[in-house]
Amino acid sequence: MRIGLLGTGNVARALATGWRAAGHDVLLGSRHPKERTDLGLPVAGLDGTAAHAEVLVNATPGGVSVDLLRSIGAPALAGTLLIDVGVGLSDDFSALTHPNSSLGELIQEAFPLTPVVKTLCTMDSTTMVAPGELTEPGTVFLSGEDPEAKATTGRLLTDLGWPAASQLDIGGITTARGQEHFAFLFMGIAGGVNSHTFNIKVVTRP
Repeated sequence: MRIGLLGTGNVARALATGWRAAGHDVLLGSRHPKERTDLGLPVAGLDGTAAHAEVLVNATPGGVSVDLLRSIGAPALAGTLLIDVGVGLSDDFSALTHPNSSLGELIQEAFPLTPVVKTLCTMDSTTMVAPGELTEPGTVFLSGEDPEAKATTGRLLTDLGWPAASQLDIGGITTARGQEHFAFLFMGIAGGVNSHTFNIKVVTRP
């Protein structure tokens, strides 16, 4: 599958490396591709990355994601599954940029012809692509309106090492708020365990 990842930071590079190892054709999208030729991964401009992709992944800072996607344009994104892993945080990480909504919701609202699935934003980039290196994978969440888009996203999660039993569909795109607002609990847990490489697990009564 052709996967375009918008962004060239730790998250985008980790996901691109993981999916390439699983046999997918990956391309990183940058506003300045000529300055990002040292990543060991193919890089193109944003428009070229969107045109290449069967699946597009938003791994850009959440505060700028919607404007960046608008620069590509709704026609170019129409019909393309967009997996959103971004969280909008202030520069000092003290507040969400979308406190009464979520980035996932805002993207879906701005691009109604683009099925959006929110996932992978409750963990660090290491855990995203190597859940099997933890004592157990824990839970990865999916939010979105389109069942087919969620199914495709689930298969791509499996390719990163997430078994189906670890994937939890929590409902429509409004549930992306819960995933993104988890950021503050994530930071608290990270301080408590003195590491960012961990995950949580949903446990239920038998």
